[in-house]
Amino acid sequence: MSRHPKPPSAQDGENSSTGRKAEPVLPAALIANNVAKDYGDGPALYPLSLRIDEHEKVALIGHNGSGKTTFLRMATGLLEPASGSITVFGQAPGSMDARSKLSYLADTPTFYDDLSVWEHLEYTARLHNMGTWEQKAADLLGQLGIYDRADDLPTRFSRGLKQKAAIAIAFIRPFELMLVDEPFVGLDADGKEALLDLFEQASADGAALVVATHELSFVARTARTIALRDGSLVFDGESSQAEARGLVAVEGTATQD
Repeated sequence: MSRHPKPPSAQDGENSSTGRKAEPVLPAALIANNVAKDYGDGPALYPLSLRIDEHEKVALIGHNGSGKTTFLRMATGLLEPASGSITVFGQAPGSMDARSKLSYLADTPTFYDDLSVWEHLEYTARLHNMGTWEQKAADLLGQLGIYDRADDLPTRFSRGLKQKAAIAIAFIRPFELMLVDEPFVGLDADGKEALLDLFEQASADGAALVVATHELSFVARTARTIALRDGSLVFDGESSQAEARGLVAVEGTATQD
C-alpha cells in the first residue's frame, strides 16, 4: 500500500416591462419529453416529461417497480424508450458527449473479475483522461473507510463493501450530472454519512444529481422531489421529509432510514 497516496488525516438580464432583473434560466442537464417504456407485459413507465436543470439536486422516490430504474437506465442510454425522447446536456443518452458529462451509479455494483479496487479507479480515471487522479482516489477510499482494501478484488467483497467501491469509482471521474439508483442499500451508518457528504460536495461543485432512493435523510437535503407510482408521475415539487414519507408509505414501501 505504500505506493498509493495517503488520504488526509481527520480533520444579467433585465425585464423591460417591469424594470426588474430577470431570473437567469439555467441550462438543462436532462430533459425528458413524453418518454415511455413498455417491456411487453404492460407499461413500465407512462409518458413522462420533466426537466432537470444544472446544479439541481433531486430525490426520485417510489416503490420497487414504480419506474425509477427504468427512467434512469433510459437517461443513461442503457435502455431505448418505446416513445418520446431524453437529452443529456442537449445530446442523446449514450452519445460520447453525453457520456463525458454523466456518471451513473447503478443499483447493483458490477466489477471486472481481475481488477483490484485501485485498478478500477485507475482504469476509470484514465478512461476519462484525468492527468492526476491518485490523490483523489486515496481521498475517496479514505472517506469511505476502505483505503486498506485498495489492493483487494471487489468481486470478493460483502454487499456493503462492494457498494463503497462502486461509489468511489462513480466519484473518481469528472461529471456534470450524476444519476444514482438506490445507493444507500447495504451501507453502514458511516458509509451513509460519507455518501451524503460526497453528494453535498458534488452539488457544491456544481453538478446536478438525480438520486433514486428510499433514504429519507437524503430526501430531506434536497430542494426537489419527484415521485413515481406504477409508472406514473404522482409528485414533482418542493421536498419535505413529511411529504416524502407519506408518498413512500402510500406506495407500501418500508420507510426505515
